[in-house]
Amino acid sequence: MMPPDLQQPVLLSVLGVGFATAFLHAALPTHWLPFVLVGRGQRWTLTQVLTTVAIAGSAHIVTTAVVGGLIVAAGLVVDQWITGLLPGLSAGLLFLFGAFYLGKALLRPAVLAGGPSLALSEPTVSHTAAFWGLVVMMAVSPGEVLLPIYLSQATEGPVVLTALTLAFGVGTVLGMALFTVLARAGWSVLRLERWVRYEGIILGLALILIGLLVILRPH
Repeated sequence: MMPPDLQQPVLLSVLGVGFATAFLHAALPTHWLPFVLVGRGQRWTLTQVLTTVAIAGSAHIVTTAVVGGLIVAAGLVVDQWITGLLPGLSAGLLFLFGAFYLGKALLRPAVLAGGPSLALSEPTVSHTAAFWGLVVMMAVSPGEVLLPIYLSQATEGPVVLTALTLAFGVGTVLGMALFTVLARAGWSVLRLERWVRYEGIILGLALILIGLLVILRPH
C-alpha cells in the first residue's frame, strides 16, 4: 500500500495524464469536424454549436464511463481469483494500446492532402434531427483509448474513478470545443487534420507512460 503522503501526487499525475489524453484524443477530426460542418449547414450560431459540442462530448464520456465501469468490475472479479493480476493486466493493456497508436501514427502516410471541405451547404434536416444525430454519434462511440486508464485505477475506489471520469470529461469537452472554434473561425490554414499523426504518437507515449506508472507504483 502506498504511503498517504505519496498518494496525492500520484493521483494528481494520473488525473493530469488522463485530462491530457482526453484532450489530445479530442483532436481527432471525428470529434470536431462534424460539428463544424453541421453547424455551418444548419446556420447555427457559435453558442448553438458549442452547446451541442458540450452535450455530445458529455454523452461520449458517459458511455466511456459505463463501459469502463464494466471493465473495472470484471477486472476486480478476476483479481479476486488471482492475487496481483489486475495491475499487470492493466499495464499490459496500456502498453498494447500505446504501441498500437504509436505504430498506427508512425505508419500513417505523412500527407493528408487538402483535408475535408468546409463548404457551406443548404440545411437538409431539422435542427432537432441534426442535434440528436451529433449527440448519438458521439454517445455510441466510447473513447477506447481511455478505457485502459480506468482499468489501471480499478483498485483505487469509486472516488478516484469518479475524479478520473471528470478529468476525461473536462479534457474531452474543452478539446472538442477548442478545435471546433478554431475550424469554425476559419483557421484551416493550420491544417488541424494533420495533427492526427502527432496525436497518435502523443497518445501512444502517454499510455505507455501510464503503464510504467502502474508497474512501478508500490502496491
